[in-house]
Amino acid sequence: MDPLSILLDRARGRDAFVLRSILNPPWSVQVRDRAPLNVVAILRGTPWVVPSTGDAVRVDAGDIAVMRGPDTFTFADNPRTPTQVVVQPGPRRTTAAGAELREVADMGVRTWVNGTRTCDDGADDSSVLQIGKYRGLGEIATRLLSALPPLLVIPGTVHVESALVSLLAEETVRNEPGQDLVLERLLDLLLVAILREWFTRPDTDAPAWYRANGDPVVGPVLRLIHSDPAHPWTVAALARRTGVSRATLARRFTDLVGMPPMAYLTGWRIDLAAELLVESDATIDTVARQVGYGSAFALSAAFKRARGISPQRHRDRT
Repeated sequence: MDPLSILLDRARGRDAFVLRSILNPPWSVQVRDRAPLNVVAILRGTPWVVPSTGDAVRVDAGDIAVMRGPDTFTFADNPRTPTQVVVQPGPRRTTAAGAELREVADMGVRTWVNGTRTCDDGADDSSVLQIGKYRGLGEIATRLLSALPPLLVIPGTVHVESALVSLLAEETVRNEPGQDLVLERLLDLLLVAILREWFTRPDTDAPAWYRANGDPVVGPVLRLIHSDPAHPWTVAALARRTGVSRATLARRFTDLVGMPPMAYLTGWRIDLAAELLVESDATIDTVARQVGYGSAFALSAAFKRARGISPQRHRDRT
């Protein structure tokens, strides 16, 4: 598997939240729920998205906006419309002053409307947003998504996601057995399509590990490291597998990735360990061996150097 596939495989939704919002003007919804990632497909209308920093961006029907948390952002019919609804952690909805909103209407399965009208009764000026929130992302997903800008807009002219958006919208309003799992998987597929399209743009400032994936020397090394971190890799062993000298591999890897091979391997192992410590009940010694350390003591020493705390402290505080 290539590095992007391995990272995406670990960036699956956990406790994802999917909702359809029908918004009648004037409207302005500020999102403060600190979700690590929001994916919003515009099904209808031409709303604005206002990030916490930077200029407001108008999005059209068919566009997809991706907001990397935990920063605040606002969706509105007009950037000048005062905030009417604030989405807090939970999620729960309040006024801008913090008062609980009880008059908001839930119109059917996973559908929220900010008034009494719906798109079906003549509200031609309504906007319809298909919203997906990732409320839990592991260490590996964080490594991947940190490469994204705070606000990413995929224009509707890119049609690779349109079928997925339509299917996600159809499934959102269904209430069948296993529906939550279906929605999480569809949201995952949509995210994969979005990231793949964005990373392959010629003007994208893609992370170094992604750009290096196409290199005939560094690409295979990255695949070896990502797919088998527990192997006792050395620069010499990696060089033999790619048919170059140690010096050539070290120089080329550092030039393209920005750090030596062993430093990259250590960072990957520590990220994996941090995720496994939270996601599993495995002992620290077991986790250590899964990521390439011979004992809990060896992992603890490396973990403290990298993160400043012990593996047990990391597990206890999350």
